[in-house]
Amino acid sequence: MSNAADPTLRLHASDDVVIARTLIPAGTVLGREGGVRATATVPAGHKVAARALAAGQPVRRYGQIIGFASRDIAAGEHVHGHNLAMGDFARDYAFGADQRPTVPVHPGATFAGIVRADGAIATRNYLGILTSVNCSATVARMVAEHFRNRLAAYPNVDGVVALTHKSGCGMAAEGEGMEVLRRTLSGYARHPNFSAVQVVGLGCEQNQIGCLLSDQELRQSGKFSAYTIQGKGGTMQAVREGIARIEAALPAANQAARQPVPASHLTLGLQCGGSDGYSGISANPALGVAVDLLVRHGGTAILSETPEIYGAEHLLTRRAVSREVGEKLLRRIRWWEDYTRRHGSELNNNPSPGNKAGGLTTILEKSLGAVAKAGTTNLVDVVEYAEAVTAKGLNYMDTPGFDPVSVTGQVAGGANLILFTTGRGSAYGCKPVPSLKLATHSALFAQQEEDMDLNCGTIIDGTESIEQVGRRIFDRMLATASGQKTKSETLGYGEDEFSPWVLGATL
Repeated sequence: MSNAADPTLRLHASDDVVIARTLIPAGTVLGREGGVRATATVPAGHKVAARALAAGQPVRRYGQIIGFASRDIAAGEHVHGHNLAMGDFARDYAFGADQRPTVPVHPGATFAGIVRADGAIATRNYLGILTSVNCSATVARMVAEHFRNRLAAYPNVDGVVALTHKSGCGMAAEGEGMEVLRRTLSGYARHPNFSAVQVVGLGCEQNQIGCLLSDQELRQSGKFSAYTIQGKGGTMQAVREGIARIEAALPAANQAARQPVPASHLTLGLQCGGSDGYSGISANPALGVAVDLLVRHGGTAILSETPEIYGAEHLLTRRAVSREVGEKLLRRIRWWEDYTRRHGSELNNNPSPGNKAGGLTTILEKSLGAVAKAGTTNLVDVVEYAEAVTAKGLNYMDTPGFDPVSVTGQVAGGANLILFTTGRGSAYGCKPVPSLKLATHSALFAQQEEDMDLNCGTIIDGTESIEQVGRRIFDRMLATASGQKTKSETLGYGEDEFSPWVLGATL
């Protein structure tokens, strides 16, 4: 637990900067930093030089390089974009050097899950309408809207949800873009949080339903069905067909009942959005503690957002269970370097304006804080976007940093609970999976309490330790998986946030 009387936070003995706990007026003595005084007002969450730094010298936070001094920096000076910049340096990937011995699974924790006929475990109980193409989005929404406020007779059903997208045609019929779209739709069609799913197409799109089903080995059944607007005779005929299929599926869906199941059936999607200077100090490391607890209980976690672990990938390769797993991660990093280069951009085009306002200066600094969400256990596998996650423990899924696209891939891969940290106040939800929002500081929690599920700012305030908050997160995870509603669920978030990753040219 930190000393709340100290105006700054030191994260590592070798750090060149300390972090402002609250706004620091000019002239303030920086706690235990040898009588150093702030030379100017420093905003909350921002960095202050703990010692003088020469131009070109590496600057460290978390004991790691976050950039280089772009000019001489005096002790006590505010450190940000005006005097800190990116630079090249070698990383030591040291594959598996920090790998830990496997320990027996702890069997204690449970939650009240829904056991499906095939043995899969659900945390929610929805009926879903997916679309093969943007052209069928209106029909899907009309079917779902029909059931709004009409489910009182089905108390065990969480809702009927239409998940639509802007793709499916005007694209190559084969190749990476189509593979990713079909893999995403298949992941949702199979997701245990759906009691039943129907896919609605137009009929003439590139993403033909027949090809989707055959490519992804989907079979029409009582749980899964598909049809097209053209095949049913137009919009209203297709809507009536969709309504009839949902009505037929509701009685069976309502038979779902919760029962105690081991915590090993939880698969977490780990996210941070609207990050700030506190993210890597409070919410992210506390979430890392919760991840370690879940892995200890035999569960699974998915770290993602490749552009936002860039520069910290060496911390993950050191934890890889094999060189092969570590190399898989580096191949995805190289893919992103090439991808951004082809589009006239670069991975260093980050942090966002909101991140910078919150105290983050370089992608290196942002990534080092983001990786803390993953705790300390071994990295067991690396998968591509929307690919099924099958290995127990900490996995990495390659996704963009844009939260809706990233979470869509995680859910398609099997995540049945999302943990989302934020320092700026991101608004997010992702049906059919509940999403818990973790605030990085107490001021944000007080300002947006109707959106935030947990306050991790007590770590900054000095009233709780990282371990204590991590345990609170773990307990809330189990309660949420057992049916306790999250703030985003109460507010109705989750349909518009479905956003498969669009790759390739729009034709």
